[in-house]
Amino acid sequence: MTRQLAGHLPDAGPGGVLDVLDIGCGQGTQVLALTRRGHRVTGLDASPALLADLWAALAAERPEVRERVRLVEGDAAEAAALLAPSRYDAVLCHGVLMYFADPGPVLDAVAAVTAPGGLVSLLVRNGDALAMRPGLRGDWAAAAGAFGGTGYRNRIGVDARADRLADLTAALTERGLTRVAWYGVRVFTDTAADDAPVPGPERLDALLSCEERAGRTDPYRGVAALLHVIARRTG
Repeated sequence: MTRQLAGHLPDAGPGGVLDVLDIGCGQGTQVLALTRRGHRVTGLDASPALLADLWAALAAERPEVRERVRLVEGDAAEAAALLAPSRYDAVLCHGVLMYFADPGPVLDAVAAVTAPGGLVSLLVRNGDALAMRPGLRGDWAAAAGAFGGTGYRNRIGVDARADRLADLTAALTERGLTRVAWYGVRVFTDTAADDAPVPGPERLDALLSCEERAGRTDPYRGVAALLHVIARRTG
């Protein structure tokens, strides 16, 4: 996903530093990556523990990296109330919408804080492929129940919700956000065990290259566990 995002959000250069907001930043994977690439990043998360972990990680970074980060505690749907409207050149919301029964308020907040012409990056569970994981595992009862639905139980045992690409695209359009690209994430590796060891560098690079290619190629991206959707605010 980081590789996919880099194609739409280049490194900062002279006059090219962007203001980025990461809604639901968690432990700060993208916050750290984007500040290292020269951008100013605000991280918003409802978990004090995760924000504390991110502050600890930032302590090991260079001062010029740390000074470009601002962390705010708050819910995703409150982003527009907590932060300045139409301010951010790029807004990320990764792995958040699946925990909201109604994604509308979060999408409203995303649209509200994105500057005109700004980029939006969403990572959601793929509602068009919910039967793939249980089917590949041979759990036929769960696979049969996944057809046509949007609810599922995730890896940590939490009931969550998936988004279908067409429905999400329409919801974005209603909010002045035009989809410009979409990718699959976890095409081949979704059924890997949670405790599977990380492969060595050569094998890991081969794995990521195959995943990245599949994530931008039909028909593979359509059956990915997750969808990475890129949009622009048009008005």
